[in-house]
Amino acid sequence: MIEQPWWHPERFARRRPFLEGRARVASRVRAWFEGQGFIEVETPALQVSPGLEPHLIAFSTELVGPNPDDRRTLYLHTSPEFAMKKLLVAGVPRLFQFAKVFRNGERSGTHSPEFTMLEWYRAGAGYRDLMTDCEALIRTAVRAGGREGFEWRDRTCDPFAPWEVLTVAEAFDRYAGIDLLATAPDPQVPDAGLLAREAERIGISPHAGDSWEDLFFRISLDLIEPELGMGRPTFLTDYPVSMAALSRPRSDDPRVAERFELYACGLELANAFGELTDAGVQRARFQSDMDLKERLYGERYPIDADFLAALEFGMPESAGIALGFDRLSMLCTGAREIEDILWAPVAGFEE
Repeated sequence: MIEQPWWHPERFARRRPFLEGRARVASRVRAWFEGQGFIEVETPALQVSPGLEPHLIAFSTELVGPNPDDRRTLYLHTSPEFAMKKLLVAGVPRLFQFAKVFRNGERSGTHSPEFTMLEWYRAGAGYRDLMTDCEALIRTAVRAGGREGFEWRDRTCDPFAPWEVLTVAEAFDRYAGIDLLATAPDPQVPDAGLLAREAERIGISPHAGDSWEDLFFRISLDLIEPELGMGRPTFLTDYPVSMAALSRPRSDDPRVAERFELYACGLELANAFGELTDAGVQRARFQSDMDLKERLYGERYPIDADFLAALEFGMPESAGIALGFDRLSMLCTGAREIEDILWAPVAGFEE
């Protein structure tokens, strides 16, 4: 028997309660931001640079002008981050966006190649201010979904309980028995050999050619992430500075960066930074990330020179966060899979 298409009323009816819940959550979240003095913005999905995280795969396309010879390669953004930070420089102090973002090679019960990212930025704020935002916003979202807490795949999490704040170093010590910072005597160039010995000691076999970051993620995925956000949400904070991405080092401990990720029911919901504003340091990080991408995947993406020019002009001290709105909607409505809360699936994505 041929399965009904996703739009068939009988098949759609199963997802409709989740989708209506998603709509309520979006409405209440918008109202929360407006009440906090944020302005909603929209930035183009087509960008010169899609985002420069080494392990993300972007979609590329060709922009054709009125003259057929006027052609330029552009990318669908993996995050609206660069454009939103330019608006910070332009003088918008508090901004948020529900952005459609695109990441190729991602498909699972919690991944879609096109999904909705909720991002917000605050001038004059630090990354810990974003923790306060998260607590208020997510409690608002849970109420909008008509639930008292999160239940997902036999896991529970109460966002109305006191939230846990756990550093990455504390998490590695607690769940893996590893002194992570000791494996990075040079914080900028952590020692893969030291972490490989620790991994082997706890029964995680290193692979030939593993980098320190490879081992970090394997240990984290196996032993740490499944423990986060159980019973109450967890802020995983203070990432090693070699994993700072677009965040700045902590002034009181330069071994770590002003960065946190938010977890509920073992599921990553958000990634936040105290924003790096030094254009020279950011350029060097971008070049290093693209060198790594080229070694791993044989390609590199352009660096957005206009973004670096905005940093040089002067981006205010600020903090920003990207939250997966589809995942939040899953938790707020009781949906099990990301497809349950997508109004329409990406072509070829539906089963």
